[in-house]
Amino acid sequence: MNRLTVIIPCFNEEAAIEDCLTSVKFADEILVVDSFSTDRTLEIARWHTDRILQHEFQSHGAQNNWALPHATHEWVLIVDADERVTPELAEEIRGILREPDCDGYWIRRRNFFLGKEIRHGTWGTDRVLRLFRRDKGRYEEKPVHSKVVLNGRDGHCREALLHYTYRSMDDWLRKVHRFSTGGAINARESGAQSSGWCMFSRACARVLKSYVFKCGFLDGTEGLIIAFMQGYVVFVKYAKLYEMRRKSKT
Repeated sequence: MNRLTVIIPCFNEEAAIEDCLTSVKFADEILVVDSFSTDRTLEIARWHTDRILQHEFQSHGAQNNWALPHATHEWVLIVDADERVTPELAEEIRGILREPDCDGYWIRRRNFFLGKEIRHGTWGTDRVLRLFRRDKGRYEEKPVHSKVVLNGRDGHCREALLHYTYRSMDDWLRKVHRFSTGGAINARESGAQSSGWCMFSRACARVLKSYVFKCGFLDGTEGLIIAFMQGYVVFVKYAKLYEMRRKSKT
């Protein structure tokens, strides 16, 4: 059977990382890539693995690309600290590695927010390519929302990865700056423009997409919060893009 390295990128994840590490004990190697945490993250990680590397964080894509050559085995599984591999998914991955028929596999994510599973909205159809041959996949070099580009055939896992998103509203608000700034940089590099109408219309469109067209209203109050959170991030993203464009003209 093919052997597996699980790569866990992290920074100050003392509240979440132990459950994550426990869920990937089935792997042949656990590689923790830390961005110089200042809490107990490393202490906890050492209870579960002796393969811990530290590297300055620039973006998730860049961090994972840096980690890939350090994996001992051909097959890798990328798991964030706020994610959990269920026993059912672990068993399915073991079965795939006995005789893989693809070079990479998409995994559905079950997303949880404020203690509730979110089954609708834009989070309800969330899939990520996380299990792949190390030399066949590479992350896009984007500030945020980078995906794996696979040089080969892809497949799908039946079982899901559990994703415990923001632990609180404060946790989400702390990340708004990074997501909106990274999104603005992505948009600028793609040639996008911004205006007052653009900020307003795109934010409204995101709220409607999540809450109405993707049936986020079926998730109750949490669905409403998520929809307006997403709209807010889009508004700030295009406001920052507008600011970048203005500064570039002065």
